[in-house]
Amino acid sequence: MSKEILYVVETVSNEKNLDPADIFEAVEIAIATATRKKYGAEQDFRVDIDRETGDYNTFRRWEIMDDENPDFESPERHILKSYADDRKLGLEIGEFLEEEVESIKFGRITAQIAKQVIMQKVRQAERQKVADAFQDQVGQIVLGTVKRVDRRGIVLDLGENSEAIIPRDQMIPREMARTGDRMRGILLEIDEEGRGGPRMIVSRVDEEFLVELVKLEVPEIGQDLIDIMGAARDPGSRSKIAVRANVPNLDPVGACVGMRGSRIQTVTNEMNNERVDIIPWDDDIARFVINAMQPAEVLSIVIDEDKKSMDIGVDEEMLAQAIGKGGQNVRLASQLTGWTLNVMSEEEAENKTRSEQGMLVALFADKLEVDEEVANILVEEGFASLDEVAYVPAEEFLKIEEFDEEIVEELRSRARNALLALAITGEGGKPAQDLLEMRGMNNALAQLLASKGICTMEDLAEQATDELLDIDGIDDEEQAAKLIMIAREPWFAEAKAESEENSDKSTADKASNV
Repeated sequence: MSKEILYVVETVSNEKNLDPADIFEAVEIAIATATRKKYGAEQDFRVDIDRETGDYNTFRRWEIMDDENPDFESPERHILKSYADDRKLGLEIGEFLEEEVESIKFGRITAQIAKQVIMQKVRQAERQKVADAFQDQVGQIVLGTVKRVDRRGIVLDLGENSEAIIPRDQMIPREMARTGDRMRGILLEIDEEGRGGPRMIVSRVDEEFLVELVKLEVPEIGQDLIDIMGAARDPGSRSKIAVRANVPNLDPVGACVGMRGSRIQTVTNEMNNERVDIIPWDDDIARFVINAMQPAEVLSIVIDEDKKSMDIGVDEEMLAQAIGKGGQNVRLASQLTGWTLNVMSEEEAENKTRSEQGMLVALFADKLEVDEEVANILVEEGFASLDEVAYVPAEEFLKIEEFDEEIVEELRSRARNALLALAITGEGGKPAQDLLEMRGMNNALAQLLASKGICTMEDLAEQATDELLDIDGIDDEEQAAKLIMIAREPWFAEAKAESEENSDKSTADKASNV
């Protein structure tokens, strides 16, 4: 049998181009497995094969465990540290006490077990070798041939006995793949925990796949003449990619599109005819958003930097185009820019702006004790809270044509006094973060509510619609009712969770009684 083991190791090692040490290890595991079947599966064995002669010895072993270790299973596999110390074995926790036993001879069943273990070990070693070879290509495009398509996804043959899988969730929707088709994808990761060894995961829906394809087709990117600043995709349908030129007089969009669209058409063909919009990057976020909303024409933008959102006004006739089918256009533009974009008709945008300005005018007129004209000037100049009026540098204030030093100082003084009064009385203050970030809320409304002591979502949830309508600047009953219901959503969620918990407890009690 010694010679047979050496023959198996040499043959498998040569055929699979694997390290003989891996094959010896697989044979040792196989013999140990067969030994457990003979002596008892609850026992533990180790087999040691002489790499020169092929002879092997078998050892039964017990792991040394701490006396207090809760993982102590049975005396068949473990012995306590106190036992080892009493017998002066000189072993530490985690080491093994070994006792040589008679080695089994190979029979038909033993040979089958050995074959299974060896083949499994061989497959794992082959996968690990392939994974190591591709480790440096993670994040890059790989090209393969479709080997098969099954319920898990597409299996690609990358050549040199290497395979990768495109899982179902990484396949372009509605894309058909046939055995033998050539297919590209980006090597997303190497899953080291995959069943049977490392597994290479390829994606055709990741944004980086689009980026890498454009890099392949546009040499100016590789020459650092053009930078790709971001990408957003709705796989199989549409995508947007932002580009910027690093040298003057170079049109980055034209370079990426190519003569008669030749370059971008190649990218589109590779992505199953997915439409690709090339967007010029701009350091001015408003201009960048306008570019990202193409082909819709933007007529107005209102920026809320605190919530990192924008209200975008477009012509009524272009509203559907700006939003896109299923909200696709605005969703991709939002992903590309990193801002929350709210698209509405120009009339709706103007009405919303007027409403927010009306709330701020009411706030300033009430707390600063000024007439509507002065409050309007403050709003038109961009002041959005009492804090800004109180602490914006006087030099900035004096740039307003209608104000002189005396008026500026008086307004700043009144604003500080108003903030101090609110803090002392506890009737108002700054709006809390949860109120500012609440769905349907805007900065002007949050400031107005906070000035009346409604600083958190909890405060708002406790209000009645009539109470909100009593506040100057709030006159939309439907909006007031909707805001209160949104603020109360955490109450409903908590009540539902409590109800489910009580229901589960009741069911458990009934079961225990039975």
